[in-house]
Amino acid sequence: MFGEYSVNDHQADPARGKPAPESVAVPGNLPPETASFIGRDGELARLRPLLRERRLVTLTGVGGVGKSRLALRAAAARAQARPDGVWWVDLSPLRAPGLLTTTVAHAIGLADHSAHSLDEELCAWMADKELLLVLDTCEHLVTEVRHLAGELLQSAPGLTVLTTSRERLGSPGELVFEVRPLSTDGPDSEALALFRARSLAAAPHRAAVFADPARARIAAEVCRRLDGIPLALELAGARLRRWTLEQTARRLDARFEVLTDGRRAPGHRHSTLRTAIGWSHELCEPLERLLWARLSVFTGDFDVAAARAVCSGGPLPAARVERVLEGLVAKSVVRRSEQRGAGARYRILDTIREFGHDWLTELGEVRSVADRHAHWYAALCGAAERGWLGPGQVDWHRRMTAEHAQVRTALEHLLGTDPRAALEMAGDLWFYWFACGHVHEGRAFLERALAGAPATGAAHTQALWALGLTMLLQGDLAGAGEVATRCVRAAARLADPERELRAAYLRAVAVMMPGDPAEALELAGPRARASHGGRPGGAGLLLCRLAGAYALCDLGRFEEATREAEALRAACAELGERWLRAYADYVLAVAALGLGRHGEAARHVRAMLSAKRLLGDRLGIALGLDLLATAVAGLGDGELAARLLGTGYAWWRTAGRPQMGSPSLTALRDEGERQARAAIGDAAYESAFLGGAAAPTG
Repeated sequence: MFGEYSVNDHQADPARGKPAPESVAVPGNLPPETASFIGRDGELARLRPLLRERRLVTLTGVGGVGKSRLALRAAAARAQARPDGVWWVDLSPLRAPGLLTTTVAHAIGLADHSAHSLDEELCAWMADKELLLVLDTCEHLVTEVRHLAGELLQSAPGLTVLTTSRERLGSPGELVFEVRPLSTDGPDSEALALFRARSLAAAPHRAAVFADPARARIAAEVCRRLDGIPLALELAGARLRRWTLEQTARRLDARFEVLTDGRRAPGHRHSTLRTAIGWSHELCEPLERLLWARLSVFTGDFDVAAARAVCSGGPLPAARVERVLEGLVAKSVVRRSEQRGAGARYRILDTIREFGHDWLTELGEVRSVADRHAHWYAALCGAAERGWLGPGQVDWHRRMTAEHAQVRTALEHLLGTDPRAALEMAGDLWFYWFACGHVHEGRAFLERALAGAPATGAAHTQALWALGLTMLLQGDLAGAGEVATRCVRAAARLADPERELRAAYLRAVAVMMPGDPAEALELAGPRARASHGGRPGGAGLLLCRLAGAYALCDLGRFEEATREAEALRAACAELGERWLRAYADYVLAVAALGLGRHGEAARHVRAMLSAKRLLGDRLGIALGLDLLATAVAGLGDGELAARLLGTGYAWWRTAGRPQMGSPSLTALRDEGERQARAAIGDAAYESAFLGGAAAPTG
């Protein structure tokens, strides 16, 4: 996507491209430019003011022409800075139109936990924002993007939307900006500069070629033959690794003569790119062509282990996949990048992926490779579930975040081909739905999986429990209670103490959140846990201990709550996990407040916030900020407490229902506000609160 006309040559060379001196750090999530940017000065000069004057701009053009790179460069400019940020949403991996709103919400940091329509919540969140939203690669979702963009623009007067698509959206007020190929005229054309840079990236020893005027004219002819389409130029430039410029030109010319009979027709630029991709395909080794086809099942980026598992077989043994993959990287068919916490990642551009998928269809392997892809990621989710409550928790969080697009694709495939496997996979992902901010998406997948598979067995019980967790966070307590009752019965049939404890936790929280801590303690407290047994390090036992500890706080039994939370924290520390341990710190802070130990409470909640930020747990961060504000207010710092409450308000807006609708959480937060107002007065409180509310939540 971002590398449609990228260059990987990092030599000091004025022809390589130019940095973006006018760019500036702004709130948001713009991806880095992974390669140099060449040309497009005229387009940028016209586009930048349009993004201030018009509210919906669509960059259109053929595949591979550089729409994404142009959008990224324009959005990163200082002139586009907005108070509430510039946000990038890559839609190329999205194959399920129903997940469009979820994808946009996740990209901008909205992890809504309410039961309301996510479209409504997204519109409400954006209503008072001034931001630039970039929706990249919309051509396969034109209808859905048109509808969502219209809803958002109507709700948020400060919103500007920039989209990239091979076709216009057809929305009222849409300004269509056609992105044309790079210029090919003259010895200093943009197309020649890109071709030269990409050629030298592949073959640095070819520098003399472009210094020779006669040979430079041959290079210019190659650029004209390829219509200045950046992706086509990249693919041709990569050929100089093996061939001379003259050989490249002759072979390319022969390819065009055979396929086009030398004539230009309407839509010839699309044909030019298709021809260039086909030419690159023909020049690949047989195993490279096979891998190219099989890689087309991946949506978004992937790692080498997945490529090895999904794409090996027949003439391509697993041991050779990595070497063949690197061959495709060298030919610019596949892009390679390094991601923090995820290592080397690979990506195949949509235009090239589509060509590979056509070949996979010809090979008759679409279903078999898609099956391998789905079952590989299902197995990965199972491993993540088993490792979640352990020392690798942060790594699993990063890994599953990186694999989100592939997990979606796998789940969608299994829902249509293997309902039992889909049910197991959706249930294994309970931690991802519940702890990592994907509540809406998780509930939708779980409901579909439960509806399509037999209502028996451990996978059914696990998925049912996971569904109940999503209902809890959305405030659907009646639904969660009903699901919990079904979980209890299903777990009893399995005679599985761990499943029984998980069901007990679900029932306990469903009654505690609306205000019945005594019943919650009966369901999840020490006596209830003893009657079930269960694994000491199992999620069921640990979650019940957490519920019991908080119920004790609600009942004012703070010393007992402290002992329960300390035991939970020790158990989590022994496991090496952070997510539940942070909630143990939260309960310890609540208990310390109840005992009048405000300094101790502040220390515990700061420890909690450190872990929650590491895991990106927006709900936990919002809870922690409210609690820290109350602790700080108790220490007499009303101004800091007000700022923290303002920041907490901003985080709650990204997490859904403030204080989860819980009376006890609301009372705790309100006590902090009361003390802060008493300490500094209403005017100073409001000023500090507004300052905190302006803090970024990205």
